[in-house]
Amino acid sequence: MKVAFATEDFARVDAHFGWARHIAIYEVSSDAHRLVEVVQFDGDLKEDGTEGKLAAKLEAIKDCAIVYVAAIGGSAAAKVVNLKVHPVKIPRPQAIEDLIVRMQEVLKGTPPPWMRKAMLKGKERSFEDFEETSLV
Repeated sequence: MKVAFATEDFARVDAHFGWARHIAIYEVSSDAHRLVEVVQFDGDLKEDGTEGKLAAKLEAIKDCAIVYVAAIGGSAAAKVVNLKVHPVKIPRPQAIEDLIVRMQEVLKGTPPPWMRKAMLKGKERSFEDFEETSLV
């Protein structure tokens, strides 16, 4: 699955989604990962109310299942979720490599429901994709 990371230094998740100068996009599986693309953004990214800056970022992450950010505003988060991309806020800067390693460990086990749903992004779903639940 494709995973995006809002970054200023290319090594850590350390950027607010709307203000990020870069978004690093990785392809991540349970046993491998690779950098697919780094998207760069220019201009006054800290200016609020600039929809153009969000449009470019939303376009950059539209094929991703998850986006890791230091922070994200409410309206931007709603637009990200609308793309079926799961935003994950990181409370303090963390290394992208560490986040990927932890994600791979989870993928090798039983991922939580939100991650299983994210992993299905862009794939045709069938009844086998959903767990049986008891209504009793």
